[in-house]
Amino acid sequence: MQWRNSTERYGSLSIGLHWLMLLLLVAVYACIELRGFFPKGSDLREALKTWHFMLGLFVFVLVWLRLLTYLTSPFPRIKPELPKWQKLSSRIIKLALYALMIVMPLAGWLILSAEGKLIPFFGLQLPALINENKNVAELIKEIHGAVGTVGYFLIGLHAAAALFHHYVLRDNILRRMLPTEPNLSPNLANAQPDVDNKIAIVDAKAVEAIDRQQPMKGNENFPGLSATMAADRLKQDGYNELPTTDKRGFLRIVFEILRQPMFALLIGGGVVYLLLGDRTEAVMLLLFACFSVIITIVQESRSEHVLEALRNLASPRALVIRNGKRTLVAGREVVRDDLIIISEGDRVAADATLLSAQDLLLDESLLTGEAVPVRKVAQETAVKTQDQSAVPKPGGEDLPYIFAGTLVVRGTGQALVHSTGIRSEMGKIGRSLGSIETEQPGLQLQIQSFVRTFAIIGAVVGVAAVLLFGLLRGSWLEAMLSGIALGMSLLPEEFPLVLAVFMAMGAWRISQARVLTRRASAIETLGATTVLCTDKTGTLTENRMTVVSIVNENTRWDQDGKTVLADKTKETLEVALFACPREPTDPMDIAVHALAEKQIGPSKESFAHHTLVHAYGLRPDLFAVANIMSSEADSSGTAYAKGAVEAIAELCQLSTERLDSIRKQVDALGLDGVRVLGIAKASVPNAAQEQNLPETPRGLKFEFAGLIGFTDPIRVNVPAAVAECRSAGIRVVMITGDYPATAHAIGLQAGLDATNVLTGDDIETLSDDDLALRVKSTSIFARIQPNQKLRIVQSLKANGEIVAMTGDGVNDAPAIKAAHIGIAMGGRGTDVAREASAIVLLDDDFSSIVKTIRLGRRIYDNLRKAIEYIIAVHIPIAGLTLMPLLLGLPLILTPIHIAFLEMVIDPACSVVFEAEQEEEDVMQRPPRDPESPLILPKRIIWAALQGFLVFAILAVVFIVAARMGLPAPDLRALIFTSLVLMNMGLIMVNRSFKASLGRAFWRPNRSLGVLFGSVMALLAMAVYWQPAQSLFHFGRLHGDDLAVCAVAGFLSLLLLEAIKAVWFRAEGKDSKTRLPQPS
Repeated sequence: MQWRNSTERYGSLSIGLHWLMLLLLVAVYACIELRGFFPKGSDLREALKTWHFMLGLFVFVLVWLRLLTYLTSPFPRIKPELPKWQKLSSRIIKLALYALMIVMPLAGWLILSAEGKLIPFFGLQLPALINENKNVAELIKEIHGAVGTVGYFLIGLHAAAALFHHYVLRDNILRRMLPTEPNLSPNLANAQPDVDNKIAIVDAKAVEAIDRQQPMKGNENFPGLSATMAADRLKQDGYNELPTTDKRGFLRIVFEILRQPMFALLIGGGVVYLLLGDRTEAVMLLLFACFSVIITIVQESRSEHVLEALRNLASPRALVIRNGKRTLVAGREVVRDDLIIISEGDRVAADATLLSAQDLLLDESLLTGEAVPVRKVAQETAVKTQDQSAVPKPGGEDLPYIFAGTLVVRGTGQALVHSTGIRSEMGKIGRSLGSIETEQPGLQLQIQSFVRTFAIIGAVVGVAAVLLFGLLRGSWLEAMLSGIALGMSLLPEEFPLVLAVFMAMGAWRISQARVLTRRASAIETLGATTVLCTDKTGTLTENRMTVVSIVNENTRWDQDGKTVLADKTKETLEVALFACPREPTDPMDIAVHALAEKQIGPSKESFAHHTLVHAYGLRPDLFAVANIMSSEADSSGTAYAKGAVEAIAELCQLSTERLDSIRKQVDALGLDGVRVLGIAKASVPNAAQEQNLPETPRGLKFEFAGLIGFTDPIRVNVPAAVAECRSAGIRVVMITGDYPATAHAIGLQAGLDATNVLTGDDIETLSDDDLALRVKSTSIFARIQPNQKLRIVQSLKANGEIVAMTGDGVNDAPAIKAAHIGIAMGGRGTDVAREASAIVLLDDDFSSIVKTIRLGRRIYDNLRKAIEYIIAVHIPIAGLTLMPLLLGLPLILTPIHIAFLEMVIDPACSVVFEAEQEEEDVMQRPPRDPESPLILPKRIIWAALQGFLVFAILAVVFIVAARMGLPAPDLRALIFTSLVLMNMGLIMVNRSFKASLGRAFWRPNRSLGVLFGSVMALLAMAVYWQPAQSLFHFGRLHGDDLAVCAVAGFLSLLLLEAIKAVWFRAEGKDSKTRLPQPS
């Protein structure tokens, strides 16, 4: 890295100065805030003030060096260009910060001068700037304090703007100032290769076409739109984009977070403490709020950006003809009447009508659900008997219509665009999403209920404590302090913090399984799922054809991974191979090549001895293709044909009896969901003389060579994933547009209940009530239309099921939106499906859903553990605050003690419990009842029992020690240390619902070890370090005191563990009689 700035990024000098000055500013403010913990006149308080001044003056020196660097080095460009208002506001904030860093140290120097004090600077004594004057000193102090407060906001605003640009706008503002160029996180980086590769394929071909810059032959009468015409149509119709009503911008994300009562409570609590004068507690609480908000914003903003990257799949680039030349444009800029060029590997940018086509096959499964590509022809060569006035719809062979989002798997074509954006078939389905409301999981409502309950209890008890203490003892100041401490002990600030951290960390953990959560709250609903509805194509299957059968007159080969082809079936495979292109792109051709590689040898070697003389493409009146090949050993050639069985039978002129026999074989294969092609070959004399070849394959005398069967293979890990769902009480339902036989076969392979298969035609005849009844016993739905998928999901919901819907196509989107939790495929899915979903599978792996369900249940379990711990730990804190008021004993806990305890409670409930591993039976128990509360009454009783047991032991120690005449500071240190140790015991007991203490102890949890070590170090410092002793009003503990604390902590741990074993054994027996068992 260069030390000077460049036009692209800052140099090492500027970067080093920036981050060094940031660290110094943090230290400057930390010194002044930490002073509040120590009494006035103490040595440590004065030392912090001295360091505050010296570090501030160091900033003063560095700021001039920073300004010199700024004026003498180039300023790195910002890409993309910022709006004028952002530039202006940025300059204002920068000037204010520079002024702050110059004025504030000078003001501190003036204060020390006016006070007549020494002015130290790292061993040096600086001269006074003015004469001693106490009044001037006080005036400058007031100004210094006010400007310092403004500095808080300026630095925070500057940092927030940098994070906003980095994570939301994704520009280079922060990257210019980082020591090294940052990479995407592993999951986000891995989320995009498929997108980038597909875009690269399209762009490479498009750039090659642009480089030629040749006018379109045969289109002289229509050279394409001019730039002006395209701009006019773009202005009239808008961009060629899908509906994005559910896309969430930065401001909407922030609004959704801040409108939650839990975050409002955190911020409001900080404001209340600020008004009460407890600045330290206020700052801590507000920092908690900011930290929670930032975590959620960053997580959800990153999710939105990955989704934005995936949007390129629907329309990455488009090659159009404008002004007679090929031009590459962004897919969103394609307009009505554009002439687009498509070829293998392209994703169609808009709905269009083909003007010319050569051997064109399109994968329309995103719209129809059918995995087999369909043949497309030019409008002028379409079958004459077709109704040309019919509305263009996806699906069907030999039609001239192509649709946005579909994929070209073979051939080339030119088409005239007639519909873009929401007017396309994809957009029409997308518009139906707007009328479906997304259901909000109930977890937030339950947390809000806990928050309100505890807030009310805290307020009532706090006010009562103030009145009680004031009336009984007459000291209203102490009464106010006691009331504040009691209110703090019951203030439920942990609840919203726990939920925010659990959801954000849960989304991060799920991202490690290659699953992106658009809304972290969806994790909780997925853990309660009872029915998982899934598409077939590309979800349960690989969307990749595989040869599974080869049949000829005498022999049959079926794929089993071991069987070697007999000579006759090998001959059939060889005929099929030469009927395919040398470089295959069609899934069936790829499957033939793959099998030939294994059974015959490398395809390149096979084709090396043969030369393609002529190729016959598909024709509207003949659904077959043929290649005439000549070999080096023979001047004559051979024609190899493959296609629909009826077309091959026609070419071979088979007898009726022979054709009936073949049809029986085809029907037998069809029962297993196999797609069958016929194979034939013919001798071609004088093949080298191409002008003598017949115009169509009908002019050749073909001999029937056999049948070859294909299937879209099930994903390898799907059966195991389905079985795990079943063990977890989750029914997997397949909803597909494919034929019943195929659906039935795939369902059996996947391990689904294939007893009943319900078709779309059947559903059309059923009322809503009848359909709700049928879906209870049906797990396979075939030939389903998009509106019928929606009806199925709604019927399942009407039966009380918690429905998760997975899919990748536009036809899945309405059902995805209507389900309790929508899961979209990220690799091959459409914009509409992803926009409708709450979760996106980045690698399209069905088994990732099961991992997500497991993690969802783990997160929910751990959340319950954290809530139970919060309830339990607050009872002894509140009890120790209230008991001295009632018994007339010395006060034990003040706000500063509770603040220390919060340093233990907050990371314990929000980090330690979140990191706990799942229970052993997490996927062997039925889904929980979604209507049940987060914490059942029995669990609340268990949590309260833990708290009261700990409080009882502490109360005994407290009363006995007080009766023995232990001084108040020593008594306070004794009880506080015992409470902290028992708090550690509560954490250990609540780590697992059922595992014993010994087993739980060996379960890895790095966060727990860090917490225990940190707490013990802080506790030792609070008890034995004199400044901390003064702050906490502690006496020094002796050996016998520590023994009492250890015995009390160990006793509480043993009693709690013994009670837990009995409690959960009884609860487990009860749950077996009440909860349904998984089928």
